[in-house]
Amino acid sequence: MTTHLLRPTGRTGRPLAAVTAAAAVWALAALGPGAAEAAAAPTDATGPRPGDTCAAADLGTRHPYIKSTEVSPAITHFKGWYVTEGTTGSHTVTTSTQTTITVSVGLDEKIEAGFSAETLAKAATTVGLSVKLESSSTSSETNEVTWNFGRPGYYGVYKGTKKVTGTYGSLNCNRAQQADGSWALKWTDGPGAGSFTTYTTTEEGAVRCEDQVPADSIMAKAQTLLDCGSAAAPAAHRPGTPATPAAGDDGAVPAASAPAGAVGTRGAAALNCGAEVYKIAVPGTPLSWGAPLLADDGVRLRPSTIFSAHLDHWRLCDVTETGGVIEATLWNWGNGGCATIAAPEAAAERTILRTAPCAQDDLQRFYLYRDVPGSSKIGIQNKYTGFMMGHDRYADGEFVRQYSGGRPDGTGTYALTVV
Repeated sequence: MTTHLLRPTGRTGRPLAAVTAAAAVWALAALGPGAAEAAAAPTDATGPRPGDTCAAADLGTRHPYIKSTEVSPAITHFKGWYVTEGTTGSHTVTTSTQTTITVSVGLDEKIEAGFSAETLAKAATTVGLSVKLESSSTSSETNEVTWNFGRPGYYGVYKGTKKVTGTYGSLNCNRAQQADGSWALKWTDGPGAGSFTTYTTTEEGAVRCEDQVPADSIMAKAQTLLDCGSAAAPAAHRPGTPATPAAGDDGAVPAASAPAGAVGTRGAAALNCGAEVYKIAVPGTPLSWGAPLLADDGVRLRPSTIFSAHLDHWRLCDVTETGGVIEATLWNWGNGGCATIAAPEAAAERTILRTAPCAQDDLQRFYLYRDVPGSSKIGIQNKYTGFMMGHDRYADGEFVRQYSGGRPDGTGTYALTVV
């Protein structure tokens, strides 16, 4: 949405606010004072909704949906400016920072293509505004506004925007039992809910206490900083000086932990691992997850041979199940380590999956989303990051990586098969 600044001209000299081609949207008359609450359900008809049908190729993906939104005017830069007779005309006013707005999704302020960018795009659709969809923040430095003052008076010179905040949920594809006892794949609420912040195009202008402005607008917000309730406010400032602003049931995956003795150590506690040993394979192919021999290497797609040295063999440990979703630690038989995402790279797209000494750490916990009974296909999600596991291409030696929204081409769907 492009902002066009209209300078005051003609005989009145009244300051006119920045407006857009979608003036009705800017006015947001239906919002009520202070905020606009959007419906909890997503309004993007092209995106999945809770309960929609999904496919096995979606097991390794996730999508956001918007639960709530709030839109409020925010002044990023402001200065009170008193214009007397004989000093009208163009002034360049150095404004002071009032607030800095940073785009974020959850704890992530580095917005990349994937789950975070999709969240902001859905938020924009929900509120009907053009918002920042990438890493960005309003200026935290002093800022200059040049304005043509056509009439004497006490002005609030400002830069501002609409701040858009809200909450989002995460949809994952998982099997669900129907009323008739059959099974189907459905988009269901998964882990990874949080809050987001973004903002609209920046507007700048000047406004007086006596100007009539739309309620809940950026101009109205700037008026509140003029202390318009005090009749003595304009008189307190000399001409041209700044004012002081205001203040597993199918056998493919166990449904519960079945301890088969201590395997590895986690401090003083032992991992309780199931007796089954699995391969995590690309469906219908000879390549599967192979753990590294070297600590600085990662989990790669490897063929299973007599020389694999059990590096392609995994056990599910400390297994729990909630709402049909398995949570487990993935212990490798070949190197004795647990699958993990390295902490320094935890928030990054395409971070390589590694193994490390087993520890009490959510970076070593994974959710498993399952296909309907009879199928061994699964999707795998890291508990701490919320990212889905996948690979860039099918090739011997290709790293297994994490992707915030998963892989859209089905390369995040694996087969968990008993050895």
